[in-house]
Amino acid sequence: MSHAADPLATTSPAAFPRLDRLLAWITEVPAAVLVLAEILILGGGAFARYALHAPLPWTDELASILFLWLAMLGSCIALRRGAHMQLTTFVKDLSPGKRAWVDAFGMCLVVAFLTMLIGPAWERLHEEIEVSTPVLEISEGYRAAAVFVGAVLMLVTAVSRLIEQPGRLQIVVGAAAVAGGGAAFWLLSPALAGLGNLNLVIFFLVMLVGCIVIGVPIAFAFGLATMSYLAFSTSTPLSIMPNRVQEGMSHLILLAVPLFVFLGALIEMTGVARAMINFLVGLIGHVRGGLQYVLLGAMYIVSGISGAKAADMAAVAPALFPEMKKRGSKDGDLIGLLSASGAMSETIPPSIVLITVGSVTGVSITALFIGGLIPAVVGLVLMAFVVWLQTRKEDMRGVTRASRQDIVKLLLVALPALALPVIIRSAVVEGVATATEVSTIGIFYTVLAGLFIYRQFDWRRIYPMLLDTASLSGAILLIVGCATAMAWALTQSGFAQDLVKIMTAVPGGKMGFLLVSALAFVVLGSLLEGIPAIVLFGPLLFPIAKLVGVHEVHYAMVVIFAMGLGLFAPPFGVGFYAACAIGRVSPDVAMPRVWPHMAALFIALLLLVFVPWFSIGFL
Repeated sequence: MSHAADPLATTSPAAFPRLDRLLAWITEVPAAVLVLAEILILGGGAFARYALHAPLPWTDELASILFLWLAMLGSCIALRRGAHMQLTTFVKDLSPGKRAWVDAFGMCLVVAFLTMLIGPAWERLHEEIEVSTPVLEISEGYRAAAVFVGAVLMLVTAVSRLIEQPGRLQIVVGAAAVAGGGAAFWLLSPALAGLGNLNLVIFFLVMLVGCIVIGVPIAFAFGLATMSYLAFSTSTPLSIMPNRVQEGMSHLILLAVPLFVFLGALIEMTGVARAMINFLVGLIGHVRGGLQYVLLGAMYIVSGISGAKAADMAAVAPALFPEMKKRGSKDGDLIGLLSASGAMSETIPPSIVLITVGSVTGVSITALFIGGLIPAVVGLVLMAFVVWLQTRKEDMRGVTRASRQDIVKLLLVALPALALPVIIRSAVVEGVATATEVSTIGIFYTVLAGLFIYRQFDWRRIYPMLLDTASLSGAILLIVGCATAMAWALTQSGFAQDLVKIMTAVPGGKMGFLLVSALAFVVLGSLLEGIPAIVLFGPLLFPIAKLVGVHEVHYAMVVIFAMGLGLFAPPFGVGFYAACAIGRVSPDVAMPRVWPHMAALFIALLLLVFVPWFSIGFL
């Protein structure tokens, strides 16, 4: 996801159409098949375990191997589509000529990282070929091969994207600059090795921030900074890089990411989301601000089904915005409310961010699912107060109130839809199924509801939805992998110990630490997006939180809520620009109107910091 349309984001390169079609066949068809395979394997495993009481011990191992292939192929698709997460705030307003130079240089940096990764990935593959998996007793080389093949395919994709650029001079100069920089680092490596932790400033501040500012996708910026640090300032074998990337993407809980992304697309396609929204409109749509309250309620409910906020907003906004505009709502207010509701719902299970936090920090997923409900309610109540202030004088002439009979009919239609988030949360909280297994239950339930209850199921949309799932999942998981490697490098450098000393010395003790963390994650969420910030700093900061006496679930809710606030706040938050794109409103129109909702969320964040009960009261 990027802030604005990116010239590199073309999905159908014109320069090499045959190569593009070949890359599409090599990556897209297998990725779509892998998404389906994951659903069937995990769903079948859950059915065998709970219905037949005959567990299949090989399902998790097979699913984890296929998942790594899905992550790498999905990353290739995302690179080909220009769908990797990146910050374009600082380059989107450049003139076309200057932007071409920046884009060419940025893609050269992507090529440089992938070129550096391929050799160590091949070395890692050779090391793993003779090792067998514990259950299936097949070679671990199948797992390591995913990283190597994915790196090769991404390199081919990146080179094809690079040479399709209109200006050959920009490509030559960009490649020369990157090669010259690499040669300079190599020549200076003996001196760099003696600089100690000053290298962290060179590679993880100057190089990393520079790459992100010029629009290099965040995953590749993390990877390039880490590989350069390891290659030029340490004696660490570079094969550790693909190992850490693979390890970061191999957490079993992360299997839920593509499944919940696909579930989010399904609830929109099958009419499940529409049924819930229609019921809420019938219930409270006749009051002043009723549709705004419906939007807040719908985002809360739909977020309990899908883990992807962009999918949630896309399912809710188009159903409500036309009527809201008829009632006199201003475009900017609508985007402000939609954007803020996306931030509010980041803590609602089964949020992908919650799943990622559990994966990288070891915090109980069940505890996070329980703890995430009330913080979102706090944000919802405060935003509802802003809606009340903005809509006190809304013109309700011509708005009819639904009869009790109509509301009952809408409720009966919506009951199967309303049951879905209850099933998902209850299954995880009660220990009936894991977050990964319950995502498959949700998928099968939604398919059946679409086919037999709502009679709305467009088979033609399944393949594009599978590709979108693979692309978004690949973009997310490559960030997780590269950020895991970067976090490992920072830990090995001694940075983690220095961070402990700094954070434990913050004035104010526990509350001072929470306030500093909240402010830091607002900034990080704005600049790095949520998942990169969580994966990179979560393993470093959660142990410190425990050290100063902060409950890990309380700390998780504070940082996730803060990250969401930054993610959806202008001018840098990419979630805000996603809301503008979904609502078809110019960011310039929406930006002045978003601040009342953001102020409400900021107050909610302070309440979460100072009142731990909102996060841990029901644990």
